[in-house]
Amino acid sequence: MAKDGPCALCERELPLTFHHLIPKKVARRPRFQKRFDRETLQAGVMLCRLCHRAVHRFHDELTLGERLNTLEALRADPALAKHRAWAQKQRRPGFRTAKRKAP
Repeated sequence: MAKDGPCALCERELPLTFHHLIPKKVARRPRFQKRFDRETLQAGVMLCRLCHRAVHRFHDELTLGERLNTLEALRADPALAKHRAWAQKQRRPGFRTAKRKAP
């Protein structure tokens, strides 16, 4: 379900995907169900594909569920902060510059 909008992490206007702040795989575990209410377990943010892939590439699901389960925690993470700075400099996919014609 991609829709265009600002990415919650890099803030670029792109098609977005839904990221569960507590991954569904770990949300099923009893210790998470005891710690968090149902609404919190289902909460998420809209991220562009580039940022969504980075979140899962840099951190395993247990770390995401325990330590990085808020947008503020994702933004404060050093690896994701570095990715965010890099992503903000990238062009929007599909953006083309005018090609010069050969004389």
